[in-house]
This record gives sequence, C-alpha cells and structure tokens, in this order.
Amino acid sequence: MERREFIKAAAAGAAVAAGAIAFMGRESHAETPVFIGKAASYQADIAGILKRALAELRFDPARIAGKTVLLKPNLVEPHLGAGHINTHPAVVAAAAEVFLSLGAGRVMVAEAAGHRRDTQEVLELSELGNALREDRIPFQDFNACAISAVQNASGLTSLKKLFLPSPLLAADLIVSVAKMKTHHWAGVTLSMKNLFGVMPGTVYGWPKNVLHLEGIPQSIVDIFATVKPHLAIVDGIVGMEGDGPIMGTPKQAGVIVVGESPVSVDATCARIMGADPWKIPYLKLAKRYGPLSEAYIPQRGETLRDTYMTFAFLDFIEAQRVRADG
Repeated sequence: MERREFIKAAAAGAAVAAGAIAFMGRESHAETPVFIGKAASYQADIAGILKRALAELRFDPARIAGKTVLLKPNLVEPHLGAGHINTHPAVVAAAAEVFLSLGAGRVMVAEAAGHRRDTQEVLELSELGNALREDRIPFQDFNACAISAVQNASGLTSLKKLFLPSPLLAADLIVSVAKMKTHHWAGVTLSMKNLFGVMPGTVYGWPKNVLHLEGIPQSIVDIFATVKPHLAIVDGIVGMEGDGPIMGTPKQAGVIVVGESPVSVDATCARIMGADPWKIPYLKLAKRYGPLSEAYIPQRGETLRDTYMTFAFLDFIEAQRVRADG
C-alpha cells in the first residue's frame, strides 16, 4: 500500500472510532487562560517571553521552588537543520533557564523518540544535545529506563493500564514543550499529542504502533488524563504545515503559546493555524478536561486576531479541511 493510501485508510478508521465516542461528557466551562507571545525568530528573548507568560497566567513561583521539573520536547526524527520537525533547542533551553531562575531544584529533559530506536541519535542531530550540555541539563531516554504500570485514568482505549517511565512519575512538574505542526492522522500535533513521546517504544513499539491500533484520538486522551501535565508550551516560531508531523514544510508562525490546560492551549493553537478545534477528534474527546470554546479561554498576551495564520492542510483529512473564522 502506498503511503498516501495508508494515511487515508488509517485516518478513516480513526474518524469512525472517534465518532462513536466524540460526544462523551460535557465541555468544561472552567475558565483557563492561554498566553500567546510573539517571537520573530529563535534569537528572540524566549526566556523573557516565557517569564511573562507565567506571570500573566499567575503560575505561582511557589509551585516551582525546590521542585523537579521535567521538560518533554517533541523529538521525532534526527534531521540536522530541519528546525520545523522537532522542538527547537532554543525553546527547550529557555524553558530550563526560566524554571531554574524561579527556584526549581532540578530541571531535566526527557523523551522516547517515536520513529527511531536510537534516541541519542535524534538528540544529537536535532542539536538539542549540545544545548543541554552547555547548560548542564540532564537528559533521560524514556526508551531505556525503568517503567511502572499505572491505571488508565480515562479508559477510552482498551488499555487498562499504561506503562510509564519512572522518572516521569517521580517529577513534580511535567511540562509538554511541543511543536506546532499539522498531522496526517490527528489533524494537528501540539501539546497533547506530544505526550505520545512519554510512552516507551520498548512497550508500545515504533512508532507507538500499539497506540495507533487503539485509536490515536483515544490514546491521546488516555495518556493526557493519566500523565496530567502541569503546563504546556508550544513552539510555533517555525511550525510545520502540509503532510506533518515529518514530511511537511516549514511555516513561520512567530508565536509561543503557553497555558496550564493543554486542551485549551491546543484549541488556541488550532485557531492560530486556521483549524476549527471542534472538528479535531482528540480535542472533542478531551473537552471534559478543558474548554474548547473561546468564551472560556481568556487570552493573555497577543490576541488570536493578531496571530491568526493560514496553515496548509492535507485535502483528504477531514480535521484538516476546516478553517476558523479568524
């Protein structure tokens, strides 16, 4: 089967599975602010933007002081110089700097590379390895560490328990540091889909085949509900459009999006990209965990109107044929 036909078939199956449970639960109406900051390039003061975001979101520094903070970037493919595929090292380094400056006892970066068994290769060719060494930030390969079985907190898949890395479970604050990209199965890949990277390939395969078979939208929500990340940061300075999450092309969006509710962060990012979050299956499934409606997502920093883009989407994926009104 050719790749395009495989994508169509997989997407159709995911859409049918998601449709059966898409309306489970009511949308959360708890107001969850989301911060949008503008950054023209990776030479911008990213640390300053993140500090401003935490201040405007009223993320109490007391929640950080003395704590172990785990930053989970998106490291999917080892492509040297392809900055639109992985979370940019400058964003990860800036996040580490900010948390340490606010009194974190320890900051670490961790990932279980999804497509390659050699996470270290992805780390080095993404250029994140050098950045972490310069700042003396430790890295943990989730594909090569102890794991523990945890009860599935959502239950949308048939998986009764999820096997999670012990360093993840031991962290005080979990931060999804994602990339703003289109995705040929999920519609978009942002802070929630990024959590696929906490699932060890030694258990779930490459590229997380077990989760794909269980249904990508359902798996996204199960992992999110079980891991319970405390903060989401999305690198949209240069994102990806078209055939994401790997084969697409760079898209200069010039934004960093931050919030405590990954559901609302991803809904906001979808709107920035020109997509309707209500037509993205995993977000519809997650609406009970955080609002999708703009009325319940107070914007901090820049406005949606000033940061709205038009990402190119694949024409045969329903979730990607939509456009927000702006």
